[in-house]
Amino acid sequence: MTDAKRDYSAHQQKIIKRYYENIDGIALQRLAELVGELYLAEGKKKEKVWQNAVAAMKKLKVPESRIEHLLKTQKPELVAELVKELQAKK
Repeated sequence: MTDAKRDYSAHQQKIIKRYYENIDGIALQRLAELVGELYLAEGKKKEKVWQNAVAAMKKLKVPESRIEHLLKTQKPELVAELVKELQAKK
């Protein structure tokens, strides 16, 4: 495989730039959406939702110890509190 440099149009470059400028907001919104899914999910679906929540928390640079605690307790209300905290910091 070659490592050919991709040529993006000016429009595509602006879209990519805006995405990375807003990545924290996007991850926070995604985590907020996952809170509802955590309340409703059951079985294997619930495991997958928790994995997605962990990925979102890592993007938001939540301390690893807090992520581990949330995973251990598996209480969606604690994730909801985290979302409120992060939104207040914004």
